[in-house]
Order: sequence, then structure tokens, then C-alpha cells
Amino acid sequence: MKTLLPLTLIGLFSASAQAAELDITITNATGGIAFTPLAVATHQAGINIYQIGAKASGGLTALAEGGNTAGVISEINQSGYGYAKQYNPEGGLTLPGQGYQFSIDTMDYEYLSLAAMLLPSNDGFVGLNSWKIPTKAGSYTIKLNGYDAGTELNDEIVNGGGAPGVAGIPAAPTGMQQTGAEMYPYLSETGYVHIHPGIVGDTDSQGGYSDLDSRVHRFLNPVANITITVKQDAVMAWDGEQVEYQVDEQVTYMDVVYKVVHAHTSSPTWTPSNVWFFEAIE
Repeated sequence: MKTLLPLTLIGLFSASAQAAELDITITNATGGIAFTPLAVATHQAGINIYQIGAKASGGLTALAEGGNTAGVISEINQSGYGYAKQYNPEGGLTLPGQGYQFSIDTMDYEYLSLAAMLLPSNDGFVGLNSWKIPTKAGSYTIKLNGYDAGTELNDEIVNGGGAPGVAGIPAAPTGMQQTGAEMYPYLSETGYVHIHPGIVGDTDSQGGYSDLDSRVHRFLNPVANITITVKQDAVMAWDGEQVEYQVDEQVTYMDVVYKVVHAHTSSPTWTPSNVWFFEAIE
């Protein structure tokens, strides 16, 4: 069991790493596609919500097919090298032309990722993958693409589906839905994450090949703009003694025992009662 030094000794050492606060605004740039609630994560290098050309995880499959963020959030948090949570705009959806603003603490992690389902689509999502958080305060604007998880045929049939492995689209907040369409023939899927080919749709409200309206739901990339404001300069990482803390390891500070809930390396002068990586157990 490690023993941490009192906070009063911090002044004897160089500055430790400091978490930055981010103000984030994501704006829906499409004409007829909504975004479901966001899964947002800060994390270490090598942790991903998705990777282009790679098979989607179970969590990403659930998010892209049905808007369920729970799996992605669990995958990040259980890795021990990141922190994720859901951010949910009022009403649940970010509609075309709308923006959604929220703030996060980086938890001292260096990378930012996020994803939300494109609705209506079979397994489309908007995403930001492992964006390196700048150490300099300021505002940064990025254009985000729409991706296909590669897990479901793009049949464009609105039938209330949305669970992984269940064909169909949960709902179409804008435009036609459940028109009795027969589905386009000869559909195939890649099996890996790739740029979304877009919505085909049709204009037949009584059937046709798609329940989606080609006049409303078609889109091109980018599908979103995101502005990230870093509210303070990040303090340079501690360059003195480093201590590695492993998940479930116990440390003591001022006669209180803490459990490490996220693996990390930091100065031995950190105060666990003020650091999210530790959880008091006694």
C-alpha cells in the first residue's frame, strides 16, 4: 500500500498535470438527419470509440443501430484508461440546424472522442476519434463526418428496429416513415467502419424501395461542425518523481484509505480526495 505526501508539500515540487475544462458545441449541419444523445469520452492514446477500417465493437454497434450509448460508455470506463458519459440535449435529439452545448472536464486525459447515431439510418453515426486536446487555451473548430458501422444492411426500412442484429431503422424524426417499402435489392455490407455512403431514399409515400425521403434525408459529409473551447492552458506534466497507480490498488493519505479506480501515473503529492482517479473506502 502506497502512502501519499500531504498537500502542503506540493509547493516544494514542480507543477503536476492539471485537467482542462472544455466547452463543446456540436451543430447539426444536415438538412434532414437528427443526432441521438452523445457518448463523449476523454482518454489516453490507444483508446477508441471507433476506428475506420476496423470491426465495430459491441458498444458502437448498439450506438450506431439504436442510439444506445451505454455499451460505448462501459467499454471506455472499464478500460481503466478513459472516462465516458452520455450528454443528452433537451428533447433527446439534436435536430437539423440545431446546436447543442455542454461542458466537460478532461480528467487529465489528452484525447477526446465522441459519437452519436444518425437518425434515420440503419447503422450510421457522427463521430470524432481520438482528437488530441490542445494544451493552449482557445477555440478550435472541426468538421465531423458521418460513418457507417458496417454492422447492418442499409435497407432504409423504418420498423422500430434498433437492437443490435435486428434489421431496420428505429424511427424517422423528419420525413416519411413506414411507407410499405420493399427494400432495395442486392444490398451488402462491409463488416467494418467506413464513411457512410449516404441515404438513397425515394419519393414514394405508398411503398417503393425505401421508407426514407430522398428530398429530405440525403446528406453529404461533413454532417456536423464542432467547436471546442479549451478554457485554460494545460499545465505541463510533472517531470519529477512518478508513481504508477493500478486499478484496485490501495493508497493512504492522512489516515484515509483510497482505492484506485483508474490506472494512471502522477506525482506522489496529489490529494486523492480531490482527484477523480481515487475513491475513499475507509
